[in-house]
Amino acid sequence: MRWPAEALWEAVVPLLPGFTVEILPEIDSTNTELMRRARAGRVEPLLLVAETQTAGRGRLGRDWHSTPGDSLTFSLALPLNPPDWSGLSLAVGVSVSESLHPAVGLKWPNDLWWQERKLAGILIETASFGKERHAVIGVGVNLAPREAAGLSTPPAGLRELLPGIEATQVLLQLGEPLVRTVLAFERQGFAPFAARFNERDVLRGREVMLSDGQHGMAHGVDDRGALLVHTAAGMKHVTSSEISVRPRAAPQP
Repeated sequence: MRWPAEALWEAVVPLLPGFTVEILPEIDSTNTELMRRARAGRVEPLLLVAETQTAGRGRLGRDWHSTPGDSLTFSLALPLNPPDWSGLSLAVGVSVSESLHPAVGLKWPNDLWWQERKLAGILIETASFGKERHAVIGVGVNLAPREAAGLSTPPAGLRELLPGIEATQVLLQLGEPLVRTVLAFERQGFAPFAARFNERDVLRGREVMLSDGQHGMAHGVDDRGALLVHTAAGMKHVTSSEISVRPRAAPQP
């Protein structure tokens, strides 16, 4: 597989001095590896791609399986110091979805959906080194649909939308817009992305069930990325990434 590392580097390095691209045939997890490097003092801006992840991770510690050719898994590491971190995963989701296809939707807080199935996921981790914060932004995109057994949401594959597309093409589509998005978020926060998120929000206008048992109607997100859910007790601003949000099942006749 011929990766566009040089083309991606040329596009990004004017925005992010010191930026490099690295391709590995196999690693446990790109996020895990970049956090290891950060703890060892290696905090230069880097985009790390793995053709295979043996221990990929999603949100809440869930596994994210990847196989060569059938998925794209990469992580972007860079120093990042926004005044407010709220909504970073949502801004990343906006960038990735817009770069992939107009039909790709966003499910709060960090999944990309197509036809009620999960197409991609985002995992963001941060670490502090003195006054500096270091962010690792992981992205996993299914190119071919994966086995659905044991998953609460069946997977989708990008090739269902774009037949024949390869991981190398997707990386080139995503890389530079993602860096631009993260740098814009550092300067301006989530507010400029809220309307774009709401345009693709797959939960908006639907009945949702929160993991604490409450349910209500989803009304998009606010300027800090909180999910707005109108419950029996009034409008609830859902901010915790530990809350699982699912569309509420329709009652059976």
